[in-house]
Amino acid sequence: MSNADTQYLDIVERILKDGYYSNNRTGIPTYKLPHQMMQFDLEKEFPILTTKFVAFKTAIKEILWIWQLQSNDVRELQKMNCHVWDEWMRPDGTIGKAYGYQIRKYKQVDTLLEQLTKDPQNRRMIVSLWNIEDLPDMALQPCAYQTLWDVSDGRLNCMLIQRSGDMGLGVPFNMAQYAALVYMIAQVTNLRPGLFTHVINNAHVYENHVEAMRTQLARRDQAFAAPVLKLNPAIHNFYAFKPEDIVLENYQHLGKISMEVAV
Repeated sequence: MSNADTQYLDIVERILKDGYYSNNRTGIPTYKLPHQMMQFDLEKEFPILTTKFVAFKTAIKEILWIWQLQSNDVRELQKMNCHVWDEWMRPDGTIGKAYGYQIRKYKQVDTLLEQLTKDPQNRRMIVSLWNIEDLPDMALQPCAYQTLWDVSDGRLNCMLIQRSGDMGLGVPFNMAQYAALVYMIAQVTNLRPGLFTHVINNAHVYENHVEAMRTQLARRDQAFAAPVLKLNPAIHNFYAFKPEDIVLENYQHLGKISMEVAV
């Protein structure tokens, strides 16, 4: 089975067994555990779940909207037939000063690409979406809010820090899309993909997702091997990537598991 299924399902199992039951801002209680972590060597395996279908293309469109378009305009995402942010769209069509807005405001991607190219041993390569000044004007304050980058032996390593992780819906997207982002940035900076470490401060399962999660856990022994991520090798500019340039080969999965998003 894929390493992604193994590590992810282990966390889900721990949450359902030992999680602390509490309420939160959504009004739907959760079972939660602090400080959960997954780590993948991206040269060996691409991390995406096979025990359920993960909408990989949708996840890619979202990460390009945030990191490449550096947009907070939900209508730009809708043009790509992606609707994961519709519930948080304000009357002006945006999500406020959140996510891509913060990358564009401080030219964070351009800075990262320059550092990786010119000063790869820099220990200050951080992209942060958590801007205290702008937090009140965000439709949703960022969950996956910070990445830390490292280059060792020609490999690009990335740590994703997530303050809050919805294990049923959000985390499967985040683990796959940020792993793909590492591949993209590695390619355009002439590096190899390295370690991807995913740290979740508050990993939780919503009460109305419990049965769905048990269904997925019951599929553990049927999990498939991981697929292979292929990028268009002709792309050498991060801003040139399109969704069709990022392809999963041999993605086998055990089908969709429906869950409702908590807004």
